[in-house]
Amino acid sequence: MNSTACGSLIAATLALLCACVENEHHRTESAAVPAALVPVDQVLELRTHAVGVQIYVCEPSHDDPARFDWAFKAPEAQLYDRKGKPVVQHFAGPTWQAADGSSVVGEVVARDNGPDPLAIPWLLLRAKSNSGVGLLARTSSVQRLNTVGGKAPAGGCGAGLAGSEVRVQYSADYLFYRARS
Repeated sequence: MNSTACGSLIAATLALLCACVENEHHRTESAAVPAALVPVDQVLELRTHAVGVQIYVCEPSHDDPARFDWAFKAPEAQLYDRKGKPVVQHFAGPTWQAADGSSVVGEVVARDNGPDPLAIPWLLLRAKSNSGVGLLARTSSVQRLNTVGGKAPAGGCGAGLAGSEVRVQYSADYLFYRARS
């Protein structure tokens, strides 16, 4: 296969994947947000859509060291604003870092399984710390909603895979809130 055909195939595959993710996103967007996931006395500052992976590592089970399970390691995602411009990177911590260098590290305070049993849960996180001056410097809460995918592989893993990682595709909406002035 020549490079032009390969490039076209990759572009077509990505377009199809994005269309599927977008359809799934719109399907869950109308689901009601549980009250426990709504920040109190805060205002929405930024709404983003994330596309990335949830990374899992094969480890001995905490309950039975002879059994191995996929344990969550970290997220890796690019967050886009409503115009499709990349504005925030999401990685271990959980941390969100804006293009301007400002960042927020979150801590889960509430979770809900959401409407899709095949997707990672919806979350409300409070800001544990902020740094820099800019987009995320005043963030006090982060919501993760409308998740698609991202769950660890079903069935666990075996000792032969110990230490190996798997990257599971996901998408979600992340909403950033700040204290009401």
